Amino acid sequence: MLQKITLKGFKSIKTIDINLGSLNILIGANGAGKSNLISFFKMLNEMMAGRFQQYIGVSGRAQSLLNFGPKITPQIEAKLEFEVENGKDTYYLRLFHAAGDTLIFAEETLSFLQADYESPRVDQLGAGHEETKINKAAEHMPTARTLKYLLDRCRVYHFHDTSFTAGVRQSSYIGNNRWLMSDAGNLAALLLKFCKENRHSYQGIIETIRLIAPFFDDFELDPDGSGHVMLNWREKGSDMIFGPHQFSDGTLRAICLISLLLQPKDKQPELIVVDEPELGLHPYALNVVAALFQSASQHTQILISTQSSLFLDNFDPENIIVVNRDDKNSHFRRLNPSELGTWLDDYSLGEVWEKNIIKGGPY
Repeated sequence: MLQKITLKGFKSIKTIDINLGSLNILIGANGAGKSNLISFFKMLNEMMAGRFQQYIGVSGRAQSLLNFGPKITPQIEAKLEFEVENGKDTYYLRLFHAAGDTLIFAEETLSFLQADYESPRVDQLGAGHEETKINKAAEHMPTARTLKYLLDRCRVYHFHDTSFTAGVRQSSYIGNNRWLMSDAGNLAALLLKFCKENRHSYQGIIETIRLIAPFFDDFELDPDGSGHVMLNWREKGSDMIFGPHQFSDGTLRAICLISLLLQPKDKQPELIVVDEPELGLHPYALNVVAALFQSASQHTQILISTQSSLFLDNFDPENIIVVNRDDKNSHFRRLNPSELGTWLDDYSLGEVWEKNIIKGGPY
């Protein structure tokens, strides 16, 4: 489990140092900085895939990533501390502003502190490189191998794009089924694999989709002659086959979330990060999805950003991280249930948030 994250100099985050639990819900007003923490994990995803410089380029260059630009903040620092079976693994990086308005590694360090030991074993991966060296180091360093596994499985999912050109509405290659892509572009291929190899998980996904879309019967996942498959489906009481373009935006987003959270446990990431899962969902569907997040947090770690008070009602105060922003910087604090006093005797957690009792108001 990702036990603690320290982050300095990234976008609106001047500095944060926060412990994470199995279920973590970020709340705050528009522009408070919730999505900036989410985008840090997106940057990690791209970094682990060897696309760090590409990520910098498409994100507006380094000046867009550094807190108020390189003149104010010339570097980004991050430390991720993972609790592992026999101790604690830590990944530390320091990224420095370089010519061409990019970022290079000024420092990249791995460490392992074994339980009952006072000093960690530290591995330095050098400085001056443009892409992470952890993938190469994993070939011969045990700590690098473990951290690569953990960092690879801190996955950000973003199902906002449900336009006609969205990947989830297109055909996908049936062999692209190792794990769910960040935009669910390979959902049809993954469901086809579950249907063949893990019928129990597949049936759980189908039955849950029916809760929020009573008209839905099942998918029709028949590969074409080129080895591609589309997210075709049937309606109850009809033999007619419908295509993915005939799902509403909200229904399609709900299907993506349900499939993510009910896939076989061995396919689940170590950390699931989702920005605004409530987008386009009916209140009943919100409650179903919230219950799935609760259940999934029993075997994998969850980090969600939300602006929905109805969605928030499904969680406990100790799950909540409140995000506020002063004139310049974002501040993150875990909600202390004791500060709510007797408010929850008369109001739901979402209503308390709307009244700005815990700050981070949604309006």
